Amino acid sequence: MRLLVVLSRMPYPLEKGDKLRAYHLVKRLAKHHRIYLFCLSDQRIKDEHLEHLRTFCANIRVVHLSRWRILSRMATSVFSRLPFQVGYFHHRHAQRAIDEVIADFKPEHVLCQLVRTTEYVRHRYELPKTLDYMDTLSKGMERRAENASPWLRPLLKAETRRLIGYENLMLDLFDHHVIISAQDRDLLYHPGRDSVEVIPNGVDTLYFTPRDAEKRYDLLFTGNMNYPPNIDSVLFLVQRVLPLVHAQRPDVNLLIAGVDPDARVRELAQRHPEVTVSGWVKDIRDSYAAARIFVAPMQIGTGLQNKLLEAMAMRMPCVTSGLANNAVGAEPGTSILIGHEPVEYAEHILRLLDDPEERERLAGNGLEFVKRTFDWDQAAERLHRLMSEDDLPPDSSVISHPQRENTVS
Repeated sequence: MRLLVVLSRMPYPLEKGDKLRAYHLVKRLAKHHRIYLFCLSDQRIKDEHLEHLRTFCANIRVVHLSRWRILSRMATSVFSRLPFQVGYFHHRHAQRAIDEVIADFKPEHVLCQLVRTTEYVRHRYELPKTLDYMDTLSKGMERRAENASPWLRPLLKAETRRLIGYENLMLDLFDHHVIISAQDRDLLYHPGRDSVEVIPNGVDTLYFTPRDAEKRYDLLFTGNMNYPPNIDSVLFLVQRVLPLVHAQRPDVNLLIAGVDPDARVRELAQRHPEVTVSGWVKDIRDSYAAARIFVAPMQIGTGLQNKLLEAMAMRMPCVTSGLANNAVGAEPGTSILIGHEPVEYAEHILRLLDDPEERERLAGNGLEFVKRTFDWDQAAERLHRLMSEDDLPPDSSVISHPQRENTVS
């Protein structure tokens, strides 16, 4: 089947959650389908990243979104009903580009990741379409609004309302819908949300595998450090949990590893000598291997935390919030430890630091859990079967496949 995949970002390199999911699913879907990868990008694309994607994508087109176009589009979004996130990514020159792709490639199915991309194909009623919501953006925005500053809160509340309406509309317009967890599906406001199929992420246990290394850090947090839920999490960890830990063990240190650290994250290292902010690292596995305990006290946000799956796959004991574990589904006390208040996180951390056998028990159970539960091949196969439910167009056999094409515009 000729499958057009529409993404709001290049899915490689794998430094963000949406890229990780898109990359692994598309790579496996390419075994069944001829993939045309259509990506938007507001950054310069490296040739080696394109070359890597060409190993499994038959066609690639990347449309560059310049800064002035983005600012102009965001300004006009104020006067439309589109969510700002959709307005940020929807541009006329990109619309013309995807219209050209559809005319030339003649896709038999379209897969969109996130509602950010759906505006490009929402009116193509003749095309079978699948939307991967990933997570419930409206609920994530709603949670951010609750903790936002007074001047920002009205804007985030307005964006929440727009996202709710838009998510509901896309559920009506698309043929199939998938989401990353049952928790996120239940947070959708549409009365037909039960029809959305849950397809969780996987974890590459051949890549993320236990390794022996010097433990230079006691605690670790990883992620895109410009992402508000991650920023909120490390602020909570450093400002509210670590002081309780240091009251008993003042030497405990923390590594915060991940791309694009926000200024508030960088300041943590400046103000707290026991905190290290590495920024982007070439191989995130080195960060996992260098620490004893993974701590992710997620207070806001939605979706499934890939960082937890990766840490457990590398045989790290993990401490997280009930909010994050609701999507993961690990058994508290057996495969993972759950905190609610700062004192609970501190107690978990201190107990694990004091008890190597408990660290080993929890880490071993976590590793077995992710091996048993999260598999990219199974996720891609479920998505393939869902999209293949639609009959091919009656004249599909006479439509010739275009030659391999890779363009950046």
